[in-house]
Amino acid sequence: MPQVFTIIFAVALALVSLASPPALAQAPAPAVAPSAPTAVQAVPGFWDPRRRPDRPDLTRITVIRFLTETDYPPFNFTGPDGNPAGFNVDLARLLCAEIKVTCTIQMRRFETLLDSLAANRGDAAIASMAPTPSIRQRVDFTDPYYRAPARFVARKDTVLPEIRPEYLEAKKVGVIAGSSHEAYLKAFFTDAVIVSLPNDEALRQALRRSEVDLIFGDAISLAFWINGTDSDDCCAFSGGPFTESRYFGEGIGIAVRRGNDVLRQALNWAMFRIWEKGQYTDLWLRYFSVSPF
Repeated sequence: MPQVFTIIFAVALALVSLASPPALAQAPAPAVAPSAPTAVQAVPGFWDPRRRPDRPDLTRITVIRFLTETDYPPFNFTGPDGNPAGFNVDLARLLCAEIKVTCTIQMRRFETLLDSLAANRGDAAIASMAPTPSIRQRVDFTDPYYRAPARFVARKDTVLPEIRPEYLEAKKVGVIAGSSHEAYLKAFFTDAVIVSLPNDEALRQALRRSEVDLIFGDAISLAFWINGTDSDDCCAFSGGPFTESRYFGEGIGIAVRRGNDVLRQALNWAMFRIWEKGQYTDLWLRYFSVSPF
């Protein structure tokens, strides 16, 4: 399973400067990508419009063999027709269409992806892979195309529009034991009563049963829980997203073999283009009805 939901996917979203310590800065309201007048929610923009990449030489690319994971919904999964599906898969297809090359997508177990790239069984891995220092020794990464912030969730009758450490004094906050989210709470929310729980199910049940006042964790998985039947419409995000990369990761990019700058630059250019044209916005809204941001 990718590390995105434990160490979590630096990106163009800048942190606002607040009176609290820099690591506590919550991300500003994300910009809606251009050409998206029908968007019903704010869509995060991971590209700086002031840093438009130059069009690279695409003549050396005739096919892109994408690798992705077998079972990590909504990012990668097997569709009803037996073919690869998910956010990452649809993004890969958009990139190939923008570059105007043939695109193949193979599904493999996550732990085999790096070896498959090294053995030239694929050209790029688009599988929610977090660029940790050890992984960077084996592959190069494109610019980030998404990240998962951390957020608080409360029961709907106790939601706060903003969260600061002083607001949670003596409040019981549930978090998964041993996670980066727990480390963040222990570092900056020292007056909260931190309740460490073993897994996602225990965390969410504790909130539903009012055993804790809030829970803190990966915003993408929490967004799907909030919008799903398991939550029984109990809860909602409280406050805004926290995006400190030291705790929650640098953002998720596409992995390519070390030194393959031709493909890496082509993918960076194509990602900016599909964001600029509003296609990334459409893709995001298709998969995220409750925004993690």
